[in-house]
Amino acid sequence: MDKKILDKKLDEWIKELPQQSKKFLLARLSGLKSIYPFNEYEYRLMYLLDKKIITFQEYEDLRDTYVNANPYLNLYNISPRVFGEIWAQKHLIDIDARFKKPSKEIDKNYSGDYDLYLENGKKIIKVEVKACRAINTKLRGGLETKALSFELDEPYWMNFQQIKLDVVGVFVFVGVWVDKILYWVLTNKEVKKHPTRSHQHRGGIEYQIGITEKNIKKFKKFLVEPIKLVETIKLKVR
Repeated sequence: MDKKILDKKLDEWIKELPQQSKKFLLARLSGLKSIYPFNEYEYRLMYLLDKKIITFQEYEDLRDTYVNANPYLNLYNISPRVFGEIWAQKHLIDIDARFKKPSKEIDKNYSGDYDLYLENGKKIIKVEVKACRAINTKLRGGLETKALSFELDEPYWMNFQQIKLDVVGVFVFVGVWVDKILYWVLTNKEVKKHPTRSHQHRGGIEYQIGITEKNIKKFKKFLVEPIKLVETIKLKVR
């Protein structure tokens, strides 16, 4: 269930209201001021519950259906830095504990220039993690309102930024939708050669790669199942 289906369901219930109550609700919604966690959806549902159009059980069923269909929607609420640096790195470590945080104890030259590492015999593989959330480019508002389901036929954009070449052996790109997470593994050489790579700033040393509904098929060969991330990385750098 996405927001369009949710809106349709609420509209069906609103149509059951007496005409006067319906007019009052629509007028109230037109000038409603929202602030987290009180928003338009909460107001509509409480109004419908108060007018006995829906039961608490119907509310619970609707809530459970929506939450189960959008398990990663909460990731659209967190700040870009927390999402990209803290959540994404911890997420990979949770998937496979062989991903580890670097330090000067394992790399005397380490200066915060890469995110994770993998032990590979007597050497280590330096790993950079880049994460993006798919957003609808045609909508205005916060990330939550732009969030997308993977199967929706809507334009979206994920821009993986601050890519520094020749620092790490492998990049892991993590793409998040409200109902799906994808993982792409590219070596430093593959990022260098990829046609979508471009300068983030004119004349700068940082690059970016944008994934959209139009070019995502070009990344299919880099897709990796989460349980195979470590093996794929080691195989690629061998």
